[in-house]
Amino acid sequence: MSSNMHANRERSQGMAASAPSATVRSIRAQIRDDIVTLRLRPGTRLSENELALRFGTSRAPVREALIRLVEEGLIEVQPQRGSFVSRISLASMQRARFVREALEIAIVRRAAERGLSSAAQEKITAALADQENAQADPEHFTLADDAFHRAIADDIGIALIWSVLEREKSQFDRIRFLSLPVRTPVEALIAQHKEILKGVLGQNPDEAEAAMRVHLSEVLKITEQLAAEHPDLIVNDV
Repeated sequence: MSSNMHANRERSQGMAASAPSATVRSIRAQIRDDIVTLRLRPGTRLSENELALRFGTSRAPVREALIRLVEEGLIEVQPQRGSFVSRISLASMQRARFVREALEIAIVRRAAERGLSSAAQEKITAALADQENAQADPEHFTLADDAFHRAIADDIGIALIWSVLEREKSQFDRIRFLSLPVRTPVEALIAQHKEILKGVLGQNPDEAEAAMRVHLSEVLKITEQLAAEHPDLIVNDV
C-alpha cells in the first residue's frame, strides 16, 4: 500500500471513529418529525439498512427507534413485507386529543396557580414571535407552536411531563400539520395562544383552562373534511 493510500485510510478511519453515533432517541425523533411533517408519507417503506446508512450507525438503534414509533402508531409492521409509515388514524387522533386535553389543562391550571418564571415568559414571547413570522411555513409554525406549549409544561415543576405529552400527541400532530395553513387559520391559533397566556399570567386557572379547551378543539373542525380529501393519508376508523 502506498504511503498516500495508507494516510487516506488512516484519515478515513479517524473520521469514522470520531463521528458522533446517532442515538435511539435522536433517530426516533428525526423519523418521527419526518412522518409528522409528511416528508415520509403514509405507505412509505422503511429500510433498516438505508436508515442505518443515513444515521451512520448500526441497524440495532434503528430497529429500536422503529419499535418505539410502532408503539406510537406512526409505523406498522406487515409480516413478510417490512415496516411502513402508517396512515393517520382518526380514532388514534381522538384518543390523543383526549389525553392531551387532560394533560394540557392540568398544566395551564398549575401554571396559573404558580405563576410563570421570567425564563418561561421569555421563551413564550419568542415562540409567539416565531409563529407570527412563520405563518406561511407549516413546519416552522408547528415547531413554534410546540415551543409555546413546552415552555409552559417545562415550567410547572413536573419532570418529563412534556415527554409524556409528545409521545401521546403524534397522530394529533399529523392532522395539525396537514391542516396548516389553509384549513386552520394560523391567526386564530396565535390569538388562542395569547388568550391562554393571558389566563396564566393573570393567575386565573379557569380562564386559562377555557382558553386551552377552545385551542385544542380547533383541529376537530376539519378532521372529517381532511379525511374525505386525503383517503390515501387518513383512515376514518372512528
